[in-house]
Order: sequence, then structure tokens, then C-alpha cells
Amino acid sequence: MPDDDPIAAIMARCALRDAQAFAQLYRHTAGKLYAVALRILRREDWAEEVLQESFVNIWNHVGEYSAQRSAPMTWMTAIVRNRALDWLRRPRQEHGSEDYDLLVETLADDAPGPEQALQSERAARALAECLKRLPSNQRQSIALAYAHGLSHGELARHLRQPLGTVKTWIRRGLEKLKSCLDDH
Repeated sequence: MPDDDPIAAIMARCALRDAQAFAQLYRHTAGKLYAVALRILRREDWAEEVLQESFVNIWNHVGEYSAQRSAPMTWMTAIVRNRALDWLRRPRQEHGSEDYDLLVETLADDAPGPEQALQSERAARALAECLKRLPSNQRQSIALAYAHGLSHGELARHLRQPLGTVKTWIRRGLEKLKSCLDDH
């Protein structure tokens, strides 16, 4: 199996306690594994700590890795994920009260609930329908301004139109959008 995956080959060398191979493994995988830890912990300092603990664990247990059971990145990602979750479960005194309060804030679910998601979906559909009703020059101007962040001056240059014309297209298009959305 190590021939199929370069990371598996590096891990096989790590199992033989090859420190250079371990450094190579770190260079190839640390970025992705750090991203996993950061996504769970939402704090860079905690993610760095968990990544370090995870690599110590990987070094200590790389000989137990089996390519038949999982891909190398899957195995290492599971280690990082479990370490990060363990980190979150640590008692308050280990993190310090200020850190614990921050942890509680980061665990709060900001994702919209089902009702909010449904309302957002309806609003998006209504907006798409109203945008279809606009003349193409107004629709294009609004899309470039709001979706791509172009200023009026940049729009005028991009569309090769006078600045006043572009401003009028946007203003009239927004008025039509508002009226259409009010009807929905």
C-alpha cells in the first residue's frame, strides 16, 4: 500500500522511527490538520496546541497505523479531531476562566434555524425572480456592483458607459427591485 500513497510511504518510514520522515510528514500534512483543529476550536492558539499534541500522538502510534483500515490523512485527521474535542471537554480550570468563557461563546451555534433558513431561501428565490424581470443593463450593473463589489467608477469603465448612465441604471434597477420584492 505505501507505493500507492506517498504519505503512507512516509508513515511507513516513521514507523521505523525515521525522524527525517516525520519532519517530511509534518511538512506535508500540518496545514490541513491545523485547519481541522482550527475549524473545531476556532482559536489559533488552541489549534496550535492540539496540533502539537496530535503529532506527538501520531509519532507514538504510527506503527499501529493500518492502510487497510483507513487512508493516512483519514487516520491523522481522526487523531486531530479527537484531540480537539478532548480539548473542548477539559475542565474550566485547565483553560482558565477567561478562556472558558470565550470557549462557551465560540460553541454557540450561529447557524440559522430551520425557519430562518426557509425564510432566507424564499427571499433568495424572490430576489432571483425580481432580478430576471430587470432590463439586462440594470441587472448586470447591480450584479457587478453588489456581488463583485465594483464601484460606480469601476462599473462605468468596465461597461464602457458614462458614469451618470451607470448610476441611473443602478438607481432605477434598485427601485424596480424594491417594488418587486414588496409585491412578494
